[in-house]
Amino acid sequence: MIDMRMKSLFFDRPKVRKAVDHGKRRALSRAGAFIRQRARTSIRPRKKSSRPGEPPSSHTGLLRHFILFGYDRQRDSVVVGPVGFKRSRAPNVLEFGGRAIVESGRARRSGRTRKKRTVRIAARPYMRPALEKERSNLPVVWRNSVKGG
Repeated sequence: MIDMRMKSLFFDRPKVRKAVDHGKRRALSRAGAFIRQRARTSIRPRKKSSRPGEPPSSHTGLLRHFILFGYDRQRDSVVVGPVGFKRSRAPNVLEFGGRAIVESGRARRSGRTRKKRTVRIAARPYMRPALEKERSNLPVVWRNSVKGG
């Protein structure tokens, strides 16, 4: 009679789980890095504003610089996007469109009373297109991600 518990002799389960977890973290981190890079390169540095529907222009470089990614262990996922804009809704308004309060440039430079007005900004998506362009490359990132002896 053959005992079905023989499979415990063939696999080192903790070692396999460790290899799978390591491969998963590495693949997700690489995917996040690729999406981040695609989003950063889509934002061109120039003085002119971009047209609605195109990625935004980078006037100061802040948006490009603060697009980061991070692996979330608890959710087993990767998050990619702009960070560090505590009081500003600019990254969200650029991605999806919406209303924003802007100050008059002339009043801001001269130190006079600042004139504020609400403007409607059309969407200039940069994160979703980056994900869509990298989607076809994601299976390659996962290929051979689990290795070990």
